[in-house]
Parts: sequence; C-alpha cells; structure tokens
Amino acid sequence: MTKIGFLSFGHHGEVPGSRTPTAADALRQTVELARAAEDIGIDGAFVRVHHFERQLAAPFPLLAAIAATTSRIEMGTGVIDMRYENPLYMAEEAAATDLLSGGRLQLGVSRGSPEIALNGAEAFGYRPADGQTHADAARAKAEVFLAAIRGAGVAPADPSRTRGRHVALPVQPQSPGLGDRIWWGAGTRATAEWAATQGMNLQSSTLLTEDTGESFDRLQAEQILRYREAWAAAGHERTPLVSVSRSVIPVTTDLDRRYFGERGEDDQVGILDGARSRFGRSYVGDPDRIAAELAEDAAVREADYVLFTVPNQLGVEYNAHLLRSIAERVAPAIGWAPAGHQVAAAVSGS
Repeated sequence: MTKIGFLSFGHHGEVPGSRTPTAADALRQTVELARAAEDIGIDGAFVRVHHFERQLAAPFPLLAAIAATTSRIEMGTGVIDMRYENPLYMAEEAAATDLLSGGRLQLGVSRGSPEIALNGAEAFGYRPADGQTHADAARAKAEVFLAAIRGAGVAPADPSRTRGRHVALPVQPQSPGLGDRIWWGAGTRATAEWAATQGMNLQSSTLLTEDTGESFDRLQAEQILRYREAWAAAGHERTPLVSVSRSVIPVTTDLDRRYFGERGEDDQVGILDGARSRFGRSYVGDPDRIAAELAEDAAVREADYVLFTVPNQLGVEYNAHLLRSIAERVAPAIGWAPAGHQVAAAVSGS
C-alpha cells in the first residue's frame, strides 16, 4: 500500500509575501487545503504541532473541522508532543474527533522536536517525575494514552454508584479501531524499536538524531527495518504501517522557479541538542527527475505513507498547485494512484 499526504507546519505571521498573516488565516487555510487535496485524490492531511511558536498548536479543533468539511481524506498529526498532554483528556478528544470523521484519524505522537521554549511543558504544569527524563515522561504518557483509547479501565468507580462493585472505568467516548491508527514519531533506531513493542505505527522523522555516515534515506531505511523486526518479535497480529516525510517542490511554472529556483539541497549533518544529527534532503526541480530520485530513495521504497511538506504561507491556491504537480508528475513513480483509481484497479484485478 502506498498513500500520500501533505504535512503543514501552519506558519503564520506578518512577513513579506505571507498569505497567512494571522493564526486564523493559517487554521482556515489548512481546512481549505485539505478539501482541495481531497479533490485531487490525495489520501491524507497532516499537521505539525509546535507550542510557543507562530505555528499550529491545538490540533483537535482543526482536525475536527477538516473531518466536518471532507468525506474521504484522512487527517492526522506529525506529531503531538506528549510532554504537553494530559493523556486521558487527550484520549477523549482523539476518540471524539475520530468518531466525527468516521474513523479517518491518523494520530502521530512523540516526545517532540527541539523547541524554542525552555522547559515549555513545565509551563503547562507537566514536570518529569524524579529520575525521569523528558523522553521518559513522554513515553509514559503515551502508554497511558494507548491504554485509554484501547478501552482499559483507568479510573476506579465509586462503589456507592455501582452497587458495591469495584470496577475500573474507561474514558468515554471510545472509537473502535483508533488504537491501530496511532503513530510514534521516531528520531532514532532505538525509539522506533520501542514504538514497535507498544504496537504503534512508525512516523520516521525527517530529522534523525543520530548519524552513522550513511545517507539519510539509507539510515532511515535501516530504522524502518529494525522497527519491523521488533514488531515481528513482539508478536502483534496486524501489519504495521510506516510513514516518511519529504520536502518536494516540482518546478513546472515560472512562479515555482521564482520561489524556489531549480535545485534542492543534499542531506545536512549538524549538532542538535548535543547530538550529531542528520537532516533529510529537499527535492526541487524538474518533476521527472524528482520522480526518478524518489523511486530510488531507500526509505520511500519501504514506506506505506509518504507525507510531502507544504510551504503553507504561500496560500491555498499555490499549495494546491504543488500538490497537483506531485500527484500527477511525481507520486506515480513510487506506486501511488488517486484513491478512486486504486479502487478501480483492485476491482479489475490490474
């Protein structure tokens, strides 16, 4: 299976050329772009969640708005930083959003990426327990969240209200199947293996906080392999899903050329939060060349879902143009076809 989606950071601000000067513009345009993407045949509309920055921060109202104004496209996150979350309240919000969408939610969660705030989660009232790292705290919350959406009892009932029975109550509402559509955003091979043990799908980050000297796509492909091996060892019954993200700008018009030039950038290696890290390359230029390069990308070849980042501040019309160029000129090279064509091919046996 190969699906494609867009990934928006939801940048907004009064900068030259921005079509999203305010947060309201960014939110409304994300919904509009999801509708346009659905019309093109694209499978998913995903948003990045960042706190204390002029980006998207409160995902569930936005995802619910997308759900209410579309009929087929999936909506999700890449990723929600669990350090900032109350896992039980989040389980209620996620289930409600999934029910409103008819089971189309694909929710990415993680420890989160480097951020502008110093100990930002503590400003929200969340501090790691003694001996816990921030990563430990995020994983512990993720485990509680997973248990809650999978129907586990998480709060003792009052025996005076349950005829003396001592039972544990699950959060409500519950949305059957949502537990199979939770993804962990992993920046290392080890965190990918941990995600597999928890039964979560894998969102492989465009920033890997380790570097072995291998190219980004090969390092990412190794991460995916180790994830799938750990999944098999854990004995889960279903087949897991893997997503990767890519920055892709097919240059087909003079406006594309004016905005982005003709060539992308190679992998970048640097020190981030004290760790040697590798960043994925960007693909800019002739769509046929990009298609050929993506078809040889080791991680893209292993992925079930490929997310394409969009320059959201350039507006809905321009980003719909980019997505259409990707859908028509690039994505077919990695085995993708619009949703309706996939169904037709399956029915005809082709």
